[in-house]
Amino acid sequence: MDTDFFITVLIVGGLLLLSFLHLTNVTSVNRRANLLFGIFTFQWSTFWLDELLFAEYLNTTNAVFVIFRLFQFLVPISFILSVKFYTEPDTRLAWRHAWIAVAPVVFLVFLLSPESIKTESFELSAIMFFLGHSIFYTIWAHIKILKHQRIIKSIHSYTENIDLRWIKYITYSFIGSAIVVAAYNFLTKAEPLNIYINLFFVAVVYLVAFYSLRQKEIFPRGMELSDVVSGNTLIEKAQDAPKTKVVEDSELYILKERLLQLMENEQPYLNSELNLVKLAGQTGLSTHQLSYVINTAFGENFFNFINRYRVRKAKELLKNPAYDRFNILVIGYESGFNSKTSFNTTFKKMTDYTPSEYRRKRIQT
Repeated sequence: MDTDFFITVLIVGGLLLLSFLHLTNVTSVNRRANLLFGIFTFQWSTFWLDELLFAEYLNTTNAVFVIFRLFQFLVPISFILSVKFYTEPDTRLAWRHAWIAVAPVVFLVFLLSPESIKTESFELSAIMFFLGHSIFYTIWAHIKILKHQRIIKSIHSYTENIDLRWIKYITYSFIGSAIVVAAYNFLTKAEPLNIYINLFFVAVVYLVAFYSLRQKEIFPRGMELSDVVSGNTLIEKAQDAPKTKVVEDSELYILKERLLQLMENEQPYLNSELNLVKLAGQTGLSTHQLSYVINTAFGENFFNFINRYRVRKAKELLKNPAYDRFNILVIGYESGFNSKTSFNTTFKKMTDYTPSEYRRKRIQT
């Protein structure tokens, strides 16, 4: 069996299966985002599917070629839409988003142009347009993920399986794949992709499948995303910029003390899945009010506020000789962390030591 053909089948099969799983929303979370991601992965598969099914029509004016190339041109659009719905689930598409359709129409004109005007410079212009379109949306998606990773720290006390880090990895590989695949399709006269490049894509596809199917619901029920975004914006604004007061300063002090008492007496931070909605319910505040209190009175986001208490708890346990018989993972769980990775990362960031180093330092002294 031809090795390159076998690898191509693995890529197409993986993408089509992943597309089916997302289109049917097997994870039962992020429904609209998963639907669009399923469309994206199906479209992405056509970069290899055309070689398997319609190789004789490649680089011709045949309708099959035109449809496939237009379908491939739409890949970045379905990708950015899925990212938008993952990061902003309340999004409503409107006529103001119609500008997205301009580039595909222009590319369709390229595809349907008569052979008589398809000079070398004309073909080069089409390639650059294809690449520029792909890179523009990929960079946009990457920026949205970076912003999302800041926003979720105003909502959650953990980031595992909700920070969409796997999409950021896609943006890295997608820029490379957009350039490589487009270059091969437009410059190599339909020769199949190099076996080593296809091996790279096999790894990308199956890693994407692994992480995307572990994706959890990002925004908890009862959460108004606009409240979170506005609260997060308070942190990002310059210190001298005017801020809209959600509560008066006199009430802010009272709410701050109430929150401090709750954290000390009830220790809600020991719940590894604590989020803004749950803590707001315990304080009797709205999510908007609680976010404002944490951001303004403590000058930090929800993630850092909660994990500061967890690190303090972990330090207490690590200093206690009675807990020396327990490994670091147990200490992390007892302190409210939900994984060894998050425990080590957060503890190191806040103390400059890993938990193991902190324990050894205590034992040595």
